[in-house]
Amino acid sequence: MNEKIIKDKLVENFLKYLAIPSQSDDKNEIIPSSPGQWDLAKVLAADLEDLGLVDININNFGVVQARLPRRGDRSRSIGWVAHLDTVDVGLSDQIHPQIIKAYDGKDIKLNEEITFSSKDNPEVLSYIGDDIIFTDGTSVLGADNKAAIANIMTALWYLKENPEVDHCEIFIAFVPDEEIGLRGSRKIDFDKFNVDYAYTIDCCELGELVYETFNAASGTLKIKGVSAHPMSAKGNLVNPIMIAHDFISMLDRAKMPEHTENREGYIWVTDIKSDVLNLRLDFNIRNHDREKFEASKAYLYQITDLLKERYKKALIEIEISDVYDNIADSMNDENKVAVEKLREVFKCLDIEEKIIPMRGGTDGSFLSTKGIFTPNYFTGAHNFHSNKEFLPLDSFYKSFLVTLNLMQDDF
Repeated sequence: MNEKIIKDKLVENFLKYLAIPSQSDDKNEIIPSSPGQWDLAKVLAADLEDLGLVDININNFGVVQARLPRRGDRSRSIGWVAHLDTVDVGLSDQIHPQIIKAYDGKDIKLNEEITFSSKDNPEVLSYIGDDIIFTDGTSVLGADNKAAIANIMTALWYLKENPEVDHCEIFIAFVPDEEIGLRGSRKIDFDKFNVDYAYTIDCCELGELVYETFNAASGTLKIKGVSAHPMSAKGNLVNPIMIAHDFISMLDRAKMPEHTENREGYIWVTDIKSDVLNLRLDFNIRNHDREKFEASKAYLYQITDLLKERYKKALIEIEISDVYDNIADSMNDENKVAVEKLREVFKCLDIEEKIIPMRGGTDGSFLSTKGIFTPNYFTGAHNFHSNKEFLPLDSFYKSFLVTLNLMQDDF
């Protein structure tokens, strides 16, 4: 295997897919939420056909699915899922990457106004001497998740170019709108994604391995008060803002995002909109532990009932809906081999594993609700969702090696 040729192909594919703007739009309820995701889906479908995959399809929601028949005697069927969208954090949807060759550890002028400081981003000093892909300071880099797409496509290219290499049956799903609530993964045709287990490649530095994510729910509290003129307000006015204040005051400040870490869950009030009569409060619930997750939901119902009793003239309603599950909840004795193989591959490639509980979710968090165990491994990038995002090429290459070894399924 020629490392330089592989790295060149990884970069070529990455830059090709970055050139297609595909930022998702959370204000648009249509899936996919942006036309660029359609454009990228069509390009990927054509590329998959060139690589010899079969059963290629783009459904009405922009989900690209395909299959590569097994070669040799590998018995497993394994899936890979990556998302088409890049995140909208108020930066440009046009991505103009730059490659810094043999990084020397100094600050980098991303553009005339923005400098990447090694003091503020000391993790970059671990990659002195490596080629690193940065942004131009006007956008995210989009390694989340186009590094994963390029990784998968390069591994499929390698298998095509090396017909003597046996591999398992491979299922691919490229999905839209992961960044705005895992919307696209819900639209996979699971009848055509018949896998023993699957993988996502969606996050972070060399060696990260994730098979535990949050259980997640979102909710809304709606309050309709009673309006009245101040001259006759006494005994009549019911202020929905003050009721919402009571609701928030009954939450534990120590169990909010700004005070929690690792496996600690939280309730997060994310938005309030109100006038003198109607109020809407939005919140998120997150916890790795299923019992604590359910207990948080039960507590919010309980305090809502208390408010209804306290403010009988008001109309108070609460709705809570599950968004995704902890990936670990779908792990069993049969499919835990997915993690065991990842760890074996890491060891074989001399990659130090960093097993972390993710304080968030991946597309695998939804797949777990369908009974598909879907652990996640690293892209190699840092500073996701930031114009300081960067991708060291050696880490990118090692992520590719992990993918290729998993596809060969000979461990």
